[in-house]
Amino acid sequence: MSLLQSVEYKVFHWAKTTPEKIAIYNRDERISYSQLASCIQNVSNSLLAKHSLKKGDIVFLIADKTPTFIYNYFALHLSGAIAVMIDPEITAQRFEMIKSRTRPRFIFGNPTKAIPREYVTEMTSTENSKVNVSFDEVVFPDLQDKADILFTTGTTGISKGVYLTNGNIAAAVRNINSFIKNSETDIELLALPTSHSFGLGRIRCVLSAGGAIVLINGFTNIKGFFRLIEEFHVTGLAFVPSAWAYIKKMSANRISDFAHQLKYIEIGSEYLSVSDKKQLIELLPHTRICMHYGLTEASRSVFLNFKNDYLNLDTLGKASPNVEVEVVGESGESLGENCEGEICIKGDHVARLYVGLSEEEVKDFFWKDYIRTGDYGVKLQNGYLKIVGRKKEIINVGGKKVSPIEIEEILNTINGISASACVGIPDPNGILGEVVKAFMVGDSLLCDMTEVKNKITTSLESYKWPFEYVWIDALPRTESGKIKRLELKNK
Repeated sequence: MSLLQSVEYKVFHWAKTTPEKIAIYNRDERISYSQLASCIQNVSNSLLAKHSLKKGDIVFLIADKTPTFIYNYFALHLSGAIAVMIDPEITAQRFEMIKSRTRPRFIFGNPTKAIPREYVTEMTSTENSKVNVSFDEVVFPDLQDKADILFTTGTTGISKGVYLTNGNIAAAVRNINSFIKNSETDIELLALPTSHSFGLGRIRCVLSAGGAIVLINGFTNIKGFFRLIEEFHVTGLAFVPSAWAYIKKMSANRISDFAHQLKYIEIGSEYLSVSDKKQLIELLPHTRICMHYGLTEASRSVFLNFKNDYLNLDTLGKASPNVEVEVVGESGESLGENCEGEICIKGDHVARLYVGLSEEEVKDFFWKDYIRTGDYGVKLQNGYLKIVGRKKEIINVGGKKVSPIEIEEILNTINGISASACVGIPDPNGILGEVVKAFMVGDSLLCDMTEVKNKITTSLESYKWPFEYVWIDALPRTESGKIKRLELKNK
């Protein structure tokens, strides 16, 4: 296992060894590694001198897609503070929840609808920073110290505030870069939001490897998206499946024009169908296309390489480098192959501290040294991990466990259904305990319900057949796009 070094250490390493190399492209700005390090150091000095920031202070950082956000984020770590990323589009209710639970000393960034100007503290400008950084004099973060607080999306319950240490972050970067194979030659177009684990992780990974980031505000401007790929000779992308669906809808097969240019793509956060995976392989035959699975507490713990793992595209993949994965039974025993149980993860990247929770309370989240994901899955004979569903979302039909994902995968292939979600509801006949209820999004006029039922009955065992089908306008989702199935139980 390689020696862990903080992300900040690696950024300053590149500033020392390749000072003129571009680290960030933002519109007409070209920010070199030496400029990046100078700006980070300048902000850190200001935090300590002007704002009297102390080690362990909690600071909110409004995570807009700007170089200033990146300077501020790394500067907080150099200063020993704990950064809490705030989505610029956050609701007032969620903002107040996070604020009341963390009690920040400062809020830095541009005001938003939910965060008025009087809440925000002005930070020293770094626009014309000329600080000459002496690499040997910089004090880098202690890997044991808390670095970030990220709040989970609360798919199946209350959102938890997760403390990530500098060591957790460094280990995650090492694991991800080992699999994705990022290097100093990479230029990645970053369209993901920086307030969530995925987008923030891509900044850490690319800059740790000495590569460059091209900033763009989302995927909505498709022409601009492809123009930047061409203009900057982008070699890497990262997106969630819903973004891929949008790219495909708005541009057809345009992405194939860059088949010889794109070195890698990382996908995560949501389900992606096997047919979509195969389509991406066909469009980009020379690209390393990878999909991850993990938690806020255990970033990118499992990876799937679409080409290398072609025969297992219906699985999550295998454990990431330096990560161990076990499937555990109800009594806490480690299960063998092909046995359904809870997926548990072990590694240096796994967080072990939560806002407002004692060590005793946190113990319930772990099995031995493994964090419990709350996901049910199976480790197949060939070592691949297959997910069944969230533990709280598994449907119990007459004592038989039913995965909502298995039913949804079939429904989503039917003409007229663009998305679906299945939940368990009380059996109206009072016999089976629960039965399946299917919620569908799409065009009911294009969808033949006879076809739906025929497809279901020929594909699944009878106890998995939905008892009821309902059309709705949209599925409730978390900020990262995951379906909130438990919200549908009362509909």
